[in-house]
Amino acid sequence: MTERIIILDAGSQVTQLIGRRLRELNVFCEIYPYNKIPVLDESVKGVILSGSPCSVRDANAPQMDLSAIKGRLPLLGICYGAQYLAYHFGGNVEGSIAREYGRAMLDVVRPDSPLMKDVPLHSQVWMSHGDTISRLPEGAQVIASTADVANAAFQIAGEQTYAVQFHPEVFHTTEGARMLGNFVLGICGCKGDWTPDSFIETTVAQLRAQIGDDKVILGLSGGVDSTVAGVLLNKAIGHNLTCIFVNNGLLRKNEFEDVLASYQDMGLNVIGADASREFLSQLAGITEPEAKRKVIGRLFVETFDKYAKGIENARWLAQGTIYPDVIESAGIAGAASKIKSHHNVGGLPEEMNLKIVEPLRMLFKDEVRRVGRALGIKEELVGRHPFPGPSLAIRIIGEVTEEKLRVLREADDIYIRGLRNYDCTGMGFPSASDPRVMATNLYDAIWQAGVILLPVKSVGVMGDERTYENPVALRAVVSTDAMTADWFPFPYDFLADISNEIINKVRGVNRVVYDISSKPPATIEWE
Repeated sequence: MTERIIILDAGSQVTQLIGRRLRELNVFCEIYPYNKIPVLDESVKGVILSGSPCSVRDANAPQMDLSAIKGRLPLLGICYGAQYLAYHFGGNVEGSIAREYGRAMLDVVRPDSPLMKDVPLHSQVWMSHGDTISRLPEGAQVIASTADVANAAFQIAGEQTYAVQFHPEVFHTTEGARMLGNFVLGICGCKGDWTPDSFIETTVAQLRAQIGDDKVILGLSGGVDSTVAGVLLNKAIGHNLTCIFVNNGLLRKNEFEDVLASYQDMGLNVIGADASREFLSQLAGITEPEAKRKVIGRLFVETFDKYAKGIENARWLAQGTIYPDVIESAGIAGAASKIKSHHNVGGLPEEMNLKIVEPLRMLFKDEVRRVGRALGIKEELVGRHPFPGPSLAIRIIGEVTEEKLRVLREADDIYIRGLRNYDCTGMGFPSASDPRVMATNLYDAIWQAGVILLPVKSVGVMGDERTYENPVALRAVVSTDAMTADWFPFPYDFLADISNEIINKVRGVNRVVYDISSKPPATIEWE
């Protein structure tokens, strides 16, 4: 039985970071809404309470039933979680006494506390709280303070209950990983043996038990998630897996042929389904982004269903759903808004009559890549940038036409090849798919990149003649999970060369701009 830590999410926008930090310590964890506490069987080694945008003093603040947890299992409250432990167990929390936002210096008062083992007496932490704990519960002891907040961290005597008003999960808390490690590896006693190899071994066994001798179909996109899901399933059930790769006519230049070729030596049974004419026909005249998405989604299901019906005795549909999809789609009533819905989450049309299997459902994106490498998948696939489900349709602002697709494909091809060919060795850019190593080219340093064709025209001069053509926007961001993203600081010579090449070689483009918006407030894609 895999040992695990339960994280109760009270609505913090960085709860996923807690999970990712624990996974980096090779400790398996699961995130649940604060009001849906799972069965606490012997596999559960400890519980963490997340932060929240709410105040514990609010009438509608998230309320957690900790009767089966506090005093029985190791417990760590973070920010709102710390204030909740103080407020509901005899202490006091007040507003406008000592608000702290941003960096602060933490002074360890009790270096003998297990939570502060090997933590320097003075270190930087990240604060984000309007309320503060003015009085601790009975039996609680201060273990760390800041200049403005006396009760920055505490523990309760006679229990394995700990609390911190700062955020150990964020990068700016310099000793945060050590503190979280002290909690899960020391206080909770986790072995820290949850690795890509152990995940593969466990998951293959589970898939064989779940699926048996049934047949499974999987929709391949050429992306990281579906590729890893396919190879993992192939390892488990072999010839009983059939993969379908749909050409929607909106893919990048030569992508349909290139992706099919890349799967040839991987042992996967792949069917290429060319439905490009149907997609482009149905998209004619449609300009609104959500309307485009709905058409593409409907046609994808219809095309997939058509080919799936040709697979005799198929009982399962495999999907590349990953953990952020599940968390974001769940939403937490009263604590945080549902960020977005995902096409992989929520089921299928009833007429397909297939059961769903999601082998990557509990993995973050970086973990999917590590599992892919452990499975021996080629780096060109494991390190591939995310690509939107609606493909180039949402990188063409307005109506999608053959001519616009031609322009965008040519510009995008120049851009992506330029990223791959630019040597950035020694520039200090970490690899986006594995931050533990330095990137050798710009493509590997970037999380996601693409070109957007804009629906306006501008005047230019080419060969002493006036032109009136389209501008394109280059987009490139760095991120860890796409929930937040920063624009990438390109070397000027790269931007100059790419702009020059696109304008010279792509008929229909006479201007290139670079999008330097971060997420938030912008999104990664324009539509």
